[in-house]
Amino acid sequence: MPNKSIDEKVPTKNLMNKTVVSRSGKTFGKTNDLIFDTGSGELISFVVKDPTSYALNFDLEKTKDGEVRIPFNAVIAVGDYILIAEEDL
Repeated sequence: MPNKSIDEKVPTKNLMNKTVVSRSGKTFGKTNDLIFDTGSGELISFVVKDPTSYALNFDLEKTKDGEVRIPFNAVIAVGDYILIAEEDL
């Protein structure tokens, strides 16, 4: 699957169970859930299950199950994986 910029429409099923990787090549984990604003329908963040120790070094919001929430504004591209910018975390 070619990479899509975040300005293009991407079906939610294409965001699930994707590996989240930073520009520097560090893995954060796999997407498990999405969080939307119920009023606007805007995607706010996605939940990463089994976050890596690298991901846990960031001050990210965590779920009660220890999963981390990655803000959607950190996403650079979606393709075979989700590419994020660490500086936007």
